[in-house]
Amino acid sequence: MRNVLARKRTTADPSETVPIAPGGLPVVGHAVKALRDPRGFLRSLPADGDMMRVNVGPLKAVMVCDPELISQIYLNDRTYDKGGLLFDKAREVFGDGLVTCPHAMHRRERRLVQPAFHRSRLPGYARAMTEGTILRTSPWRDGQVLDMPAEMLSLTMHNMLQAMLGGMVSPEDLRQTVGDAIEVLHATYRQTFSPALLNRIPTPGNRRYQRAVAGLHNTVTDIIAKAQVDPEDRGDLLSALLTARDPGNPDDPADGSQGERLSSAELRNEVLTFLVAGSETTAIAMSWALYLIACNPDIEKRLWAETDRVLDGKPVSLDHLPDLKIANQIITETLRLYPPAGMLWTRLVTANTQLGGYDIPAGTTIAYSSYAVHRQARYYTDPDVFNPDRWDAEMLRSVPRNKAYLPFGGGARKCIGDQFAIAEAVLALTEIASRWRVETIPGQKPPAITPSMGPRHLKMRLRARALPERRS
Repeated sequence: MRNVLARKRTTADPSETVPIAPGGLPVVGHAVKALRDPRGFLRSLPADGDMMRVNVGPLKAVMVCDPELISQIYLNDRTYDKGGLLFDKAREVFGDGLVTCPHAMHRRERRLVQPAFHRSRLPGYARAMTEGTILRTSPWRDGQVLDMPAEMLSLTMHNMLQAMLGGMVSPEDLRQTVGDAIEVLHATYRQTFSPALLNRIPTPGNRRYQRAVAGLHNTVTDIIAKAQVDPEDRGDLLSALLTARDPGNPDDPADGSQGERLSSAELRNEVLTFLVAGSETTAIAMSWALYLIACNPDIEKRLWAETDRVLDGKPVSLDHLPDLKIANQIITETLRLYPPAGMLWTRLVTANTQLGGYDIPAGTTIAYSSYAVHRQARYYTDPDVFNPDRWDAEMLRSVPRNKAYLPFGGGARKCIGDQFAIAEAVLALTEIASRWRVETIPGQKPPAITPSMGPRHLKMRLRARALPERRS
């Protein structure tokens, strides 16, 4: 990895307007290029500058390609507020949850949710994740072919439900919730970039989406109502949210939120956010990690050697995490190559400002792509190559902190569950590697990539590893 973040940029005259990206067509703008090859379109933009205007269907935005400028956006979330097409659609599902809420609500919600992710609670969550992974993979059989993205989404969603809700979900509700969440995830991006009129037509797809959203809301609302009757701390995430009290804003003595709890609607929004968004992102990382390992036999052998040495025949646990260095590097590199939901993020400018030397008026949509940043050769040597060793601790000590790594965002809106997600992915990957070899199918084409950066049409074959009987 090369440290070229300090490269010299030409400062624009504030009187100039942000240039439009090349290749646009009358009326349709960049829609043809973006829809035909969205990843290629995004990756082509940095070569034309750090900022440019793009028009893709209903999306008209200023695209920011430089991580230093993206960092400025992260650090000023009052001016660059959550907003735009993706967030407008996401609010239909999650309401004003922690990920989607505007700046005016965010600080209070963050203070109330933060205790649920305190490091003291991670051991309990990790046990639920590990037990869930063992339970979900125990029916696997040697030679079985799996639809890996679907299998990983089912696994991570079951794990998240157990970590979040403990034993509050019946098997029937569990199946229904998983099915509803998968339908919502599949439909959200399609609906985001479709004209609003088409989304209102009662097509079978639109009706399935609406039923799934209503089903998720009803199920989670019922679970919360039951938990509120007996709000003792059971060690799960919902218990932490139920018992949380807002300590108030230390920078504002007049703030009147001290002692407040999350309302029932706010609890529903947060549970839905972590359940659906948290499950999908980890499932995407796991699916790609298994595929990349299968395509790189040397990395696979190193992972097996580490797994066998560290676990020594025992089930994986949180205590093993510090020694699972190869597994951690694999997940980190996978998140660089395929940052979940990293195709495109948007922010809405709330006040006239300047960015990159340009005047940016209020109401402008700002967009950026962590995928496009992660694939730039000026920040990463051989950016398209899967190389977990680029995250080796010794190598990282020789370079400054890399602002061009954005899988969890940054600033005050950085993902609150980043350590939770990394722990789940590393533990699940290690548990799978301890028992199974996962192979690609001969003759199968490389998987296509969904708008949320997940692999599409990825089937993989299981091979049992010959190991001694597991010790308890």
